Amino acid sequence: MPLVIGIAGGTGSGKSTIADAIQEEVRGQITILKHDNYYRNFKDLSFDERAKLNYDHPKTFETELLIEHIKTLKNQVPIETPVYDFEKHLRTNQTIRENPSKIIIVEGILIFENKELRDLLDIKIFVDTDADIRILRRIQRDMDERGRSLESVLKQYRKTVRPMHIEFVEPSKRFADVIIPEGGYNKIGIDMILAKVKSVVN
Repeated sequence: MPLVIGIAGGTGSGKSTIADAIQEEVRGQITILKHDNYYRNFKDLSFDERAKLNYDHPKTFETELLIEHIKTLKNQVPIETPVYDFEKHLRTNQTIRENPSKIIIVEGILIFENKELRDLLDIKIFVDTDADIRILRRIQRDMDERGRSLESVLKQYRKTVRPMHIEFVEPSKRFADVIIPEGGYNKIGIDMILAKVKSVVN
């Protein structure tokens, strides 16, 4: 059976940095599933209506599909993961095939909030990074990669990101097996995770 690792934490906390470090260590033996790709497809709404949705609430994710995909990979069957267009707030018509592997990483801010999903994770890592660092990273990512303006990023942060972090993300930290402060800057924490992963792969 593959080892399933969940990496949670607030927006911009450094989840992807840790996932990338693990991927670098076990090249070709890893599958990474990002909860962000499993946003529900609100194609019946206009762009303006979609832009107003709370994308930091658990109900905006099709978590049941992510759960199904993890179970399928654990049964050694390939999956087709959705591809999400963050500029249009829509799923594309494309999918990406992910094959079974020894290590499955599930990454997202809310993956510890759902008990059924949580129970599929063999190791639960929470990346705990100060809010000021996280918002700066969020601004840079959303402007560079998702076509957002500074004003829209700050408005979304105040309206949904911060309140949902307080309501859902921060409380989910209690479910973590390992808490890594400062994310990618915590070399000792990452080395501990890599040692565990290598022991499984080898």
